[in-house]
Amino acid sequence: MTHAMFITGATGFVGSHLVDACVQREIPVKALVRAGSKTESLQQPGVTLVTGDLGSDPIPADALDGVKMVVHCAAKVGDWGPVEDYRQVNVEGLRKLLDACIGKPLDRIVILSSLGVYAAGDHYGTDETTPLPDSHMDGYTQTKVEAEKLAQQYRVTHGLPIVILRPGFIYGPRDRTVFPTLIDKLNRGQVMYIAGGRRALNTTYVGNLIPAIFLALEQPHAVGEIYNITDGEFVSKRQFFETIADGLGLKRPKISVPMFLAKRAARFLERMARRRGWTSPPRVTQARLKFLGYNLDFSIAKARTQLGFVPAYSFADGMRATLDAYRAEHPSTK
Repeated sequence: MTHAMFITGATGFVGSHLVDACVQREIPVKALVRAGSKTESLQQPGVTLVTGDLGSDPIPADALDGVKMVVHCAAKVGDWGPVEDYRQVNVEGLRKLLDACIGKPLDRIVILSSLGVYAAGDHYGTDETTPLPDSHMDGYTQTKVEAEKLAQQYRVTHGLPIVILRPGFIYGPRDRTVFPTLIDKLNRGQVMYIAGGRRALNTTYVGNLIPAIFLALEQPHAVGEIYNITDGEFVSKRQFFETIADGLGLKRPKISVPMFLAKRAARFLERMARRRGWTSPPRVTQARLKFLGYNLDFSIAKARTQLGFVPAYSFADGMRATLDAYRAEHPSTK
């Protein structure tokens, strides 16, 4: 792979790791960045910055010149807010990217989706043959489903060489949003378990996801396929939070509530928050119940078999690296 790779979301968590991997492999990169964003980490040999915003701007006409591979990492994430705000980036932004790809001599387009596109409920080895619901309870997962449908339409109508990856809960160094928020809630004693925290979390270490992206770029038969991507091991919610708490010298969560009570609380708090026009989510939302309450066990057998995907890092390894990086950035932390 000597031709350039075009990466959206290059200043973000996953995108920045992908840029580093390309630099290590001596693959030229064109990185789409928003005007005014922090790009210091992208000032590396072989990295060219392309200014643009998928949420509001068209893709520059020459952005894909010399490009053979496209990896779409950019997304609006969250579990609260108007669905149209998410749709503007996650669906219409993707449409702009795919429009720019039409007629270009591309070998591969890899789109990062999410395991959140599956139905809200317990999953035990759910694989890619499971149909997706048409509607979801939050803007992020709703628009991720819509984005997948859009990508499939473009693949069929325009012959674009698209592969879709569905990672689970991504963790690792450089996460500036979700991981620090979880640590803050642990520190404040605001984390509670649902059903004892015994159910599975779909952990996906960024160091496992990046090789999966390259496999999706390289395997000829991957075009048109969808792959679940996780660490490939059982990690309970309790294990996840206790590993963070123990690693940072914080108190382990003690409180556990039954699922039926958590569901009632989420519905009540969401109705109240919407009536009052809250711009921030209540403490418990139905979307967060997926993360905290449901059993999130998804099969990666297809990725193992077709892509040759073998997670190189265990959860213990990935979390150790994540906590080491967090402590390095926050020296006052244990």
